Amino acid sequence: MKEKILDYLNKGHDYLSGDQISKHLGISRQGLWKHIQELKDSGYQIAAVPHLGYRLESCPDRLFALEAARGLNTKFIGTSTKLSADKKIYYFDNLVSTMDSAMQLGLQGAASGTLVLAESQIKGRGRLGRGWFSPKYKGIYLSLILRPKILPSACPILTLMSAVSICEAVKEVIDLDAQIKWPNDVLIYNKKIAGILTEMNAEVDKVNFVVIGIGLNVNNDKKSLIAGATSLKEQQGVEINRVVLLRELLRRIENNYFLLEDKGPGEIINKWRNFTLTLGTRVKVDYQNKHIEGQATDIDADGALLIRKDSGLIQKVSSGDVTACR
Repeated sequence: MKEKILDYLNKGHDYLSGDQISKHLGISRQGLWKHIQELKDSGYQIAAVPHLGYRLESCPDRLFALEAARGLNTKFIGTSTKLSADKKIYYFDNLVSTMDSAMQLGLQGAASGTLVLAESQIKGRGRLGRGWFSPKYKGIYLSLILRPKILPSACPILTLMSAVSICEAVKEVIDLDAQIKWPNDVLIYNKKIAGILTEMNAEVDKVNFVVIGIGLNVNNDKKSLIAGATSLKEQQGVEINRVVLLRELLRRIENNYFLLEDKGPGEIINKWRNFTLTLGTRVKVDYQNKHIEGQATDIDADGALLIRKDSGLIQKVSSGDVTACR
């Protein structure tokens, strides 16, 4: 009901009477007043003037579930369907890890498109057991449950899909050009703004579900950034509306996910090539206690990096840390 109240208040630029709102939404004046108070307690600035009614003045910079869902217009990400009215967005002011919570929800049977959002994380994590610094109310920290009909070996393509979606959303909302460093980092001017962690629950030949975790530095100040990192605010010079960016990111992920389902990995890989800063450069890859150096030439249908070694042999690398050779 609070979401419906906000939608209705957003449509009017002037005051709306309590009687008008109550009749439109089919609730009592007392019920309306209670919901208005709860919204105000959550940080919404709602003016209430006798004989005039209510007017929405401003929304808080919070990734509330009702804010993320309002105007999202997705088909299954964060959106309940006619077949299921189960909760699809879980919001937390503080959480140990969105990945841990999403994995647990996945084991409990949460539907594809279920989203976990947190304003901060105590132990946010990235690849290879590394931590992700998650200062409160500064970034976007999310984990998304998907149930793709693909083989476990094909899951790395979901990381590439997510990286492409971040670049597209940043370009659309902020008009900044982001690039992808294989396999899971998104950078602006060679400084990291986002990381992606993909984990799955699978059997030998079947994926039960996948959780995609994304950490995106949005309004981080320089003092809250680790070495080699940047934020959208630092690059743009102004505060970024996190809710608007979040919605666009979710829409882009869904569109690319449908593209992957309909046409296979080829279209996603072509998009990824347009954003990559890895291909065509000489790189060193550290993985599984091995060190490989050579020219990054391409990626295959599963998202693995193909490196031409000095011997001329092509080495396929499915994971690892990539650094550019100078």
